[in-house]
Amino acid sequence: MPSQSVPNSRGGYRFLLGIDPYSSGVVAEPGYEIVHATLARPVAWEQGLNAVRRYLEGIERPRHALCGVELRCPEPFSFEGFAAFNRRYHAVLAEWDLLVDGQNPVARTNVSPVASPPDESVLYGFSYTVPQADARPSFVVAGGGELREGGLNASQIVRCGETSPDALLDKAAHVVDIMRRRLMGLGVETARLSAINIYSAHPIDAIVPQIIVPALPQGALIGIHWVYSRPPVAQIEFEMDLRGVGHEKVVDLHS
Repeated sequence: MPSQSVPNSRGGYRFLLGIDPYSSGVVAEPGYEIVHATLARPVAWEQGLNAVRRYLEGIERPRHALCGVELRCPEPFSFEGFAAFNRRYHAVLAEWDLLVDGQNPVARTNVSPVASPPDESVLYGFSYTVPQADARPSFVVAGGGELREGGLNASQIVRCGETSPDALLDKAAHVVDIMRRRLMGLGVETARLSAINIYSAHPIDAIVPQIIVPALPQGALIGIHWVYSRPPVAQIEFEMDLRGVGHEKVVDLHS
């Protein structure tokens, strides 16, 4: 995990290096803040990204201000299927000239709802920067599951194939460690968190008091949001993302 963030001067934020599909997280540069938007009605992902681009143009922000994307997929991918989807997604960002020295600066979360999943991958939400003097630090930490560093394959999954309460605690502990290291890399404190999201099809009643709150004590104040969804790749059981923003809004990209 890189110890320092990389500047994206065209976007007004810095980012932690991740992999081709996404960066590990973003933090607004001084003089900017990050706004988080949830879609009133999800849109097919590629159509949605084009609508986001038009939305940003409408508020006089460049496409480079896009710093976070949230997707919902019909079901967890195989590792091969996930790689194929990511190639398509990465190609769109490259076509838009969003890459920074060949690196993808945009954070991302992509999960599969357990109930009433979409028929195709859809855009659920996005984050972007706006100029704001004297703004408090704002940031988005990308979604991360219980994968050890070293590649996207089953051999890197913590306690792969296990879903016992003990195994889920180990998985959650690994993910929380990833989240904390990303916060450190972005140079922000846990006290700045405004949203803590868990994505899992498994109960989290033991995980919250034993793993989440001790490591992210802000969760006891702001609450912890359990999204009844599976991570985007089969065999991964637990995912989280975080953000600390001052402005949340709902946007209807159909209008």
